Amino acid sequence: MQALQGLDLLMQRGELAAVVGASGSGKSTLLNILAGLDAPTAGSVHVTGHDLAAMSARERLAYRRATVGFVRQQAARNLLPYLTARQNVMLPMQLAGMRRSRRAARAANLLGVLGVGHCADRRPDQMSGRELQRAAIATALANEPDVLLADEPTGELDSVTAQELFGALQTANSQLGATVLIVTHDPAVSAQARRTIAIRNGRTSTETVRRATTDEHGNAAVSSVENAVLDRAGRVQLPAEMTEPLSMRDRMLLRAEPGHIGVWPDAPAAGRRRTRVSEQAALPAPLAAARRAADTAGAMVVISD
Repeated sequence: MQALQGLDLLMQRGELAAVVGASGSGKSTLLNILAGLDAPTAGSVHVTGHDLAAMSARERLAYRRATVGFVRQQAARNLLPYLTARQNVMLPMQLAGMRRSRRAARAANLLGVLGVGHCADRRPDQMSGRELQRAAIATALANEPDVLLADEPTGELDSVTAQELFGALQTANSQLGATVLIVTHDPAVSAQARRTIAIRNGRTSTETVRRATTDEHGNAAVSSVENAVLDRAGRVQLPAEMTEPLSMRDRMLLRAEPGHIGVWPDAPAAGRRRTRVSEQAALPAPLAAARRAADTAGAMVVISD
C-alpha cells in the first residue's frame, strides 16, 4: 500500500511552511522521506538538487549530516542524555570534521540566538521542555542545513511554550537562513505559517497562503486564502466542510463559466437519500455495513478502497 500517491509539493528556498492532516494521511511518511530516513519507492523527490530516490547509502548519510536538520516530537530523542547542550550541538560539527574552535563558536552562537545560551552546560535532564526543544533546534542547525524539518515539535508543550517554540523556528528561518517545514496538529502553529499544506489520503488537498497587508488607515493585518490543489492528473480534493452541507457525493456537475469553473451538486445524486460517511462511522460495525449495502443496492459494480 502506498502512503503517498499523487502528492505534489514545491517549496522555495527561504520558505516557512506547515503540513497538516489527519492521522494516517501521510505526513510522517513525507517527513521521513525528506529527512533521508526512508527512501521513496516511486515518484521523484529532489531537495536542493539531491535526488533522494537515486542516492546510495553513503550519499544518504552525507545528506542527513549536511543538507537537512530534523527535530523530532519527543524532546528526549533529539539530544544525547549524557552530553550537555553545548556538546550536543558540537557533535554533528565534529562528525563533519569542523575545527574545534569553530565548533565552539558556532554552538555558542546557535544556543544564544535561540534563547538557551544559559543551558550550554546543562544536560537534557536539567532542562525544561521549552529549553530541550530549543536546544534540539540548535543541534539540528549545527551543520548549517539548507532545510529544517520539524515533526510535531509542539506536541508535548503547553500553548504558551508552543508559541515560544514557533518563534524559535521563525528565528531559524529568518535569521539563520533555513527553509523550514513543520508537520503539526496544532492549529495555533499552522495558522501562523506563511503557507499551510493540507494532506488527505496521501495527496495534497489544499494550500492556505497568508500575506501581511496594510489597509488605507495604515493598520497591519494578515489575509489568508485557501486554495484547492490541482495535481498533475487534474484531480482536486474539495474540503469536506464545503461538500457535506451540499450533500455532494459520487458526482458533481461542472460548468465552464467566464474566468472560472463552477462546481455544483449533481441534482439526481443530491436528491437521493444518503447516509454520510461520518454517520456510518458512528454506527456499530454490523449496522454500518448494512447502511453501506443499502447505499449500493441495485448497483451493477461496486469498487471501494
